[in-house]
Formats: sequence, C-alpha cells, structure tokens
Amino acid sequence: MGATPLSVAAERNKGPILEVLKRSLPLAGQVLEIASGTGQHVLYFAAQLPHLVWQPTERAEAGALELDTHRQRVGLANVRSARVLDVLAGSECESGAYQAVVCINMVHIAPVAATDALFAVAARALAPDGAGIVVLYGPFKENGRHTAPSNEAFDESLRERNPEWGVRDLEWVALEASRSGFTLREVHEMPANNRVVVFARA
Repeated sequence: MGATPLSVAAERNKGPILEVLKRSLPLAGQVLEIASGTGQHVLYFAAQLPHLVWQPTERAEAGALELDTHRQRVGLANVRSARVLDVLAGSECESGAYQAVVCINMVHIAPVAATDALFAVAARALAPDGAGIVVLYGPFKENGRHTAPSNEAFDESLRERNPEWGVRDLEWVALEASRSGFTLREVHEMPANNRVVVFARA
C-alpha cells in the first residue's frame, strides 16, 4: 500500500485546532476520534499531547486499514490501532471507555442523521463518571446565516455534490446534542471561517 495522501487543509488547520484542544481536553485518559480520515490530525495531536491515548476510527474497513498503515509508519505509542466506526450504521465502540470525543470535518459532509448519531455514539463512549466532552470542527451557520460568503459558496457546492450534505446551523447542532445529554459550552473562531465547538454533558 502506498503512502497516504495528505490533506492540505488538515496541515493548515491542525495547529489552530490543537491550541483549543490543549485548553479543552482532560489531563489524562482516552480520546476517541470519529472520522479520522488521513490520520494527520490524530497523529499530530497525539505527538503534541502524549499524556492522552488516542483511538482513531474510519467508517469503512478500507479507510481504517489505510489509516492504520499511516499510524504504524509514524509509530506513536499513544495511538491505538484504527477501528471501523460508522455512526449511521450503529457501530459499537467501547462503552464508557473515553474521556473525550473529537470529530473534525464530518458533520457537513454527511447526512443530517449523522449529527444525532454522532452524539448518541459519544454518549455511549464517554465514561459515566467524568465530565465528558465532544469537540467538533468545521464550518457552521450561526442564527441561520452563513458566517462568510465563502462558506455560503462552499455550502452550495456541497449540496450540488450530494443533496444530503451541507453546512449545518450551530443552533440546530446544539439541539441535536441536547437529545443525547450535551450542551454547547464553547465556540472558538478558526481560520478560513471555521469554528471549533465544544459540547459537555449537561
């Protein structure tokens, strides 16, 4: 298997996302990343936050295998073997094993139902005796409006590619999160009109 293609966007945004994670993630424990993609984010975060153990996942077996090849090549001790996790398929994960869930650039490139399913998985995955947080990154509408013309154009291009995709309204995401017992705690502005949003158990 050849080298995993790198995402230019991931290289650009991993640093700013890390700064938020440093302030938001716990000082110890396990972090579940949903939709790890190329693995650039999880491997970078794991190298910078060695006090945490990271569990990368992908929705299909082929993606998980490619991700695991990348993980083995980098060789970080605090990154576990990649697993298959499809939130829409009701994939099982280790119940109550994690202190945080991280999901980057998935909500807008997935059907609407994936958002509710994401929080349902997080509710099962997070340890019941901890605060438990969910960190999302991506573009969001706020109060029903796009935060920039570029996000509006991006939204249109997503819907042209797949009518089930699209930039979600942050208030709607917060409502979906509440169904699984989470409340919106923080919103951080990121480069390129993106946001890091942090949800915590109510």
